[in-house]
Amino acid sequence: MKKQIDINCDMGESYGRYQIGNDGAIMPYITSCNIACGFHGGDPVTIERTIDLALMHEVRIGAHPGYPDLQGFGRREMAMNDAELSSAIKYQVAAIKSLTESKGGKLSYVKPHGALYNKMAKEPHTAIVVINAIKSIDLNLSIMGLAHSVVESIASEANMPFIAEGFLDRRYLNRTKLLPRNRPNAVINDSQECIKQLKLMLNGNLTTTEGIVDVSIESYCIHGDNPSCIALLKSIHAFIHEEKNN
Repeated sequence: MKKQIDINCDMGESYGRYQIGNDGAIMPYITSCNIACGFHGGDPVTIERTIDLALMHEVRIGAHPGYPDLQGFGRREMAMNDAELSSAIKYQVAAIKSLTESKGGKLSYVKPHGALYNKMAKEPHTAIVVINAIKSIDLNLSIMGLAHSVVESIASEANMPFIAEGFLDRRYLNRTKLLPRNRPNAVINDSQECIKQLKLMLNGNLTTTEGIVDVSIESYCIHGDNPSCIALLKSIHAFIHEEKNN
C-alpha cells in the first residue's frame, strides 16, 4: 500500500441548536472533508469552525452543496428549474470558497450532497447544470461523484477533473447505485464489514446485490452523521497504518 488512501467525510452539518456528527473527533482520521454549505445543513459559525479544523489538521477542503432542504437533510429530491439549481450551487460553492480563502486555505473540489448527488449520478442534464455552475465560480475545481456514474463522462466532456468516490458505510444495488437508506442493512455500522468493503475496493472490486463487479475508486467516504462514524474511522485508520507498516 504505497499511495495515500483518501478518506473523505461529510462535515459541518450541524446548525443552530441541532448537533450532527462530531467534527472535532472525526477530522484527525480523514484526509478530505466535504463541508455543508448551509442548505441541507450547516450555518455560518459551523462552516467557519469546520474550515478552521480542516486547516489545522491539513485536510483537503471540498464544498458540499445540496438542495435547499433543511427539514429533509437534503435527502429529498426537489423540483428546481435550471436557473434555480444553478444559482443555488453557485451561492453555496462561493460561500465555502470565500470563507476558506479568507483563512489562507484553498477549496479543492465540490461534492454534491444527498438527493442531488444521486440525481446527478443518473440524470445527465442535472449533472451538466451543476458542473457548469461550479465552473462559473472556479475553473480549477474538481468534482467528486459516484464512481462509474454519468457524472464522470459529463465532467470529462467539460474538462473538469473527476474524483471517483466509493462509500465504505453504504451497500450497493449495482456499481452505480446505492442501496436506498430505507432498505434493510443499507447502512454499514460494523467496523469489520467496513474494512472488508475497503479491502475489496482497494483491489478494484465491489460487492452489490447483483454480485461482485469491477470498480475504480479514488476517494472513500464515511458519512459524518453515521452514529458509528468515529468507530469506523478509527478502525480504518488502524488498518491503513498496519498495512503501510507491513
